[in-house]
Amino acid sequence: MDNLMIDLIKYPIISFKSYRALVQNNQYMFNVDVRLTKPQIKKLIEQYFDVKVLSVNTHRPARKKRLYIPTSPGYKNRYKRVIITLAKDQEIKYIKSLMSSVLNRATQRFQNSQSNEN
Repeated sequence: MDNLMIDLIKYPIISFKSYRALVQNNQYMFNVDVRLTKPQIKKLIEQYFDVKVLSVNTHRPARKKRLYIPTSPGYKNRYKRVIITLAKDQEIKYIKSLMSSVLNRATQRFQNSQSNEN
């Protein structure tokens, strides 16, 4: 049952905004299935990552339209964005290292493109 529930957590959000929230407030962002409730999300994160969750904030971003194709018109799938706040002394090491490496590479690419323009 737990293996099926963890599949409802789709993926972590990796962006400059989520990295800032991680560094400043020890908050992690995930996209999850719309059907999950806050207590279920808290339980899943605590069991799977072995951390203590202080709070769970959720919101449902606006739906985005798909590129118009006559055979499949409509909208992209719905999801729920979750912001998890952990205790100060805890972290999810894999996600933190993934975010820092991806954002370091993005920063380097940006700096290289700026130096090439000059």
